[in-house]
Amino acid sequence: MNFLYYLLPKEKVAYINDDSTLRQAMEKMEHHRYTAVPIINEEGKYVGVLREGDILWYIKNLNAFDLQVAEQININKVPRVKDHKSITVSANLKELINLAIDQNFIPVVDDTNTFIGIVTRRAIITEHFKNNGKSV
Repeated sequence: MNFLYYLLPKEKVAYINDDSTLRQAMEKMEHHRYTAVPIINEEGKYVGVLREGDILWYIKNLNAFDLQVAEQININKVPRVKDHKSITVSANLKELINLAIDQNFIPVVDDTNTFIGIVTRRAIITEHFKNNGKSV
């Protein structure tokens, strides 16, 4: 089966733009209750993933922090410890599953690195058990 069957399209994904402020990113993550969100630039290209841990370590290293400070900080200033690797639409299911071992979602890009959506680990596992008629 083609892994695009599992794709959650960009218009249904909570993501942030690379020109967002730290406060905007924090509010979007809080609203959706996500611990990580993809970062997309103004051309729609996949940049990376901002995680709660990246934000927490950044805040820890500031001498002072409040929401007014967060409004002044661009998310590009927040060091990202580990980005989620993306896959292209031409990748195979094995590549997708290998990434899902270490990532709770896999960003999917087209051949020009334009972000088109994500595949979640949950979707892969759910579909596997549904198709194999087995449960845990």
